[in-house]
Amino acid sequence: MKLYEWYKIESITVDRLPENKLTEVFVSEKRVGLLKRNNVIMAFTALCPHASANLCDGWLDAMGRIVCPEHKYRFDPANGRNTTGEGYKLFTYPVEIKEGEVYVGFLS
Repeated sequence: MKLYEWYKIESITVDRLPENKLTEVFVSEKRVGLLKRNNVIMAFTALCPHASANLCDGWLDAMGRIVCPEHKYRFDPANGRNTTGEGYKLFTYPVEIKEGEVYVGFLS
């Protein structure tokens, strides 16, 4: 069983997080990307696992995958899977919502 330390994102709430827009926040000194899509919030490391480009400077394709702005690699924000076949995996974080506040879990 995985144990997480939960961190409240102070800079944003569920209502203030825009739909279908990549948003970078800092959580416990880590750069974390957030995406709200169909009212589901996903969290992932904000840097591309290939060349450390800022993924929040990228965009979403028609399937809702994150497109890296540097080399156009694509990642599923729900599970981190690289969907263009290069073999990289984007690290994702669990998210919990409590009373409209967003919490991200880091392995302890």
